[in-house]
Amino acid sequence: MYKTILVTLDCTPTDRAIIDHVKLLAKAMQSRVVLLHVASGAPAQYHGPNAAGQEVEESRGYLDRVQAEFVSAGIVAESELACGEPVKEILNWVQRRRPDLVAMSTHGHQFVADLVLGTTAIRVQHSISVPMLLLRAK
Repeated sequence: MYKTILVTLDCTPTDRAIIDHVKLLAKAMQSRVVLLHVASGAPAQYHGPNAAGQEVEESRGYLDRVQAEFVSAGIVAESELACGEPVKEILNWVQRRRPDLVAMSTHGHQFVADLVLGTTAIRVQHSISVPMLLLRAK
């Protein structure tokens, strides 16, 4: 049913909810998992894929560690680091690669905060036709 699951990560403890859930789902469905983080700091915004610096290095290390978790659980996984504005980069990835499911953790803001902050999850959800799994972080 879900051959490819895109898991978007923001490199914070919020990710744990979706990582743990998708590990179980991917194992049961024999899915391939792609982990995507969008670096959005100044170097990433201005230099795109050529960006370097602490944020980029820490993000790559984080993605490598999470990917290793999936692989050690017997799940085919790869990771990608994009640079720029998170919603735009996630939407571009979905349009190019057409995953069967997009999964992400949410911070659990209330409705008014969501309107003010314009959360990534809500903006992505309203812009794609791919099924989406949203898990609220604890």
